[in-house]
Amino acid sequence: MGACCSCHRGTGNFEGLYVEEEAEGREVEDENIILRGDAGARIRLQGSSRYVSMFTQQGRKGVNQDAMTVWESFAGERDMFFCGVFDGHGPSGHEVARYVRDLLPAKISLLYRQSSIEGKDSIVHIDNNANDHDGSENPENKNPLFLSWKNRLIRSFQEMDEELEADFSIDSYCSGTTSVTVVRKYLFIMNMMWVLYFLFALFTCRHLCVRGDHLIIANLGDSRAVLCKTDENNQFVSEQLTVDLKPNLRAEAERIASRQGRVFATNEDPKVYRVWMPDQDCPGLAMARAFGDFCLKDYGLISTPEVTCRKLSENDEFVVLATDGVM
Repeated sequence: MGACCSCHRGTGNFEGLYVEEEAEGREVEDENIILRGDAGARIRLQGSSRYVSMFTQQGRKGVNQDAMTVWESFAGERDMFFCGVFDGHGPSGHEVARYVRDLLPAKISLLYRQSSIEGKDSIVHIDNNANDHDGSENPENKNPLFLSWKNRLIRSFQEMDEELEADFSIDSYCSGTTSVTVVRKYLFIMNMMWVLYFLFALFTCRHLCVRGDHLIIANLGDSRAVLCKTDENNQFVSEQLTVDLKPNLRAEAERIASRQGRVFATNEDPKVYRVWMPDQDCPGLAMARAFGDFCLKDYGLISTPEVTCRKLSENDEFVVLATDGVM
């Protein structure tokens, strides 16, 4: 199951967009529906154009619990994109994934616009090629403009989780979703391609690359972002931009244990470590961070994303955002 999307480039009250119900704020372009988001952003969930092509297909496992979204002219800025993939799990995982897909980008957009109006950081100038998820210290990560993006994303994710918990129309007690999102902010035109995949799902965003262009990545759960670039022999090589936030990672396991949660693998599935409640062998969640899954939020599961930044170069070709189902 999954979807395929390809892209090429030449509101404040958080009501969000429920695509299945939204009747206004739509336009049709070559029989494809384009929604309007916060600050007039163009939102694509499927279809194709010169910029974006999306395809979804039902698989063998039942309900397709994956969701994706692309916001062009994010936060009202023509040169900014937001892309995200969401991998639902649990009985209502598909509903949770779509709920977050529809509401989270608007939260981030509004916070960005508010800070821009207040004159805080309308443009992101960061020169950071290293990830900090491996525990290493990089002075670039202390850049105040990146930190403002990081704080904004963390706040948006936490507010999203609180809103999800308060919405009784969706059963998120034992259901949730991962999330990998990328905000791309660029300043000067050059040449590049992105690709985002998820569980039997593909998103490609190809457009002109820029000098001083950056990817700001927010990772929640065990989905993944990987950058493909060319080496000195003009061969493709990969660079992993995120780490799978699994329960058996030392920092994750220590946090879960400190809150009386348990982490172990079963005899039936000895290679997959899961999060369990203190006194019950359930639910057995195979990730340490997620939206929803409120049965585990008191026992170490969190909705705080790991936020990193990657400055792009002329050798960078595309980015892959993938759920753990991609082979």
